[in-house]
Amino acid sequence: MHVIASFHYSTYIEIALAELEQQGIDRKRLIAVPLETRPSGRTLVDTMYRSDGESLIDAGMALGAAVSVVTASLGMTLAWGPVYWGLIGAAGGFTVGFLIDWSLTRRRRRRSARKKGGEVVLVVDCEPHQADRVADTLWRHQALGVAVVS
Repeated sequence: MHVIASFHYSTYIEIALAELEQQGIDRKRLIAVPLETRPSGRTLVDTMYRSDGESLIDAGMALGAAVSVVTASLGMTLAWGPVYWGLIGAAGGFTVGFLIDWSLTRRRRRRSARKKGGEVVLVVDCEPHQADRVADTLWRHQALGVAVVS
């Protein structure tokens, strides 16, 4: 039988492996495969086919729209008129919103890169009478998911 489990990369998987060896499962019957994480960069614009809900222009668009309304209404009394001042306000608001979103994203990405590790998939080849005990051991040591395959 095969017991397959996934873990966040941490010391819990090392403890689980040591306990499985103490239970009599040979080291040659244990396979731990670390998964590589894909570098996650935010895209400039979300598309219909690939959307994670986080793009760099969201705040820029919202701030650009708000500032353009205010500057267009103020442009009624200014020399260039409401159209030019609305466009100037839209460009300025978009730029400020984009820079705010970009700086917050850089800060978040640095923090998450330090904390975030990959995942590890553990495959245990065991006898049918050991499968329940192996699964219980893996659950006790913070497994994300466990499957028993005969």
